Amino acid sequence: MRDEQFSAAVAAVTSAFGDPTRRQIYLFAREHTEGVTASEVAERFALHSNVARHHLDKLTAGGYLEVFVLRPTGSGAGRPSKRYRTTAQETGIPGPRRGDDLLIMLLGEALARIPAGQAETMAEAVGEEYGRRLAGQMSPGDGHRSFRVALHAIADALTAHGFEAHAEARGGSLALIKDSCPFFDTARQHPVICAVDRGMVRGMLAELYGEAVVATESSRALGDDACVSIV
Repeated sequence: MRDEQFSAAVAAVTSAFGDPTRRQIYLFAREHTEGVTASEVAERFALHSNVARHHLDKLTAGGYLEVFVLRPTGSGAGRPSKRYRTTAQETGIPGPRRGDDLLIMLLGEALARIPAGQAETMAEAVGEEYGRRLAGQMSPGDGHRSFRVALHAIADALTAHGFEAHAEARGGSLALIKDSCPFFDTARQHPVICAVDRGMVRGMLAELYGEAVVATESSRALGDDACVSIV
């Protein structure tokens, strides 16, 4: 997929999942290949069933989910179950390829041969450059936006890259929570690679909002429950 196509796909995801609950519902459905029901979504996210159905129908209308009916098997009586599952094309953004895993591993090995401080600086600079380029392609000519809107757009772009990210308030700051990481296996051996996604966040934020300090609060590569960046 070319950069322009990828950027268009990211922009579509950002538009479709502007509602953080809807984004989480999509990720929940993606985790369940057998599909999910409105009742299951309502229970998982503490929503009224009509609200859950509204979000599912919106995702279906956008082509991100499809509806199918699962009929009960066996001799027992039962009602057919209307279920929602991700479509074959999903977001239009390809998942990681096996070749990508090899490149990530080799990147980790290369960084390990450089003095730690120099490796971290280089990794963050590469991530920042890519983040700036990606943000420029996501919203060319739109100018800067509010900090909160920019951070949610960054979370959507990171999710498209395999991070499954979301933004939330933490005290007087906003945090980016990344529950998954495409670098994870390599990052456990070479934690310096985490500087790449920190740089991506800083680069995208600079283009969408303005310069800001991005600090790593916790990292799954170091044994924490989630990767958290405080902005």
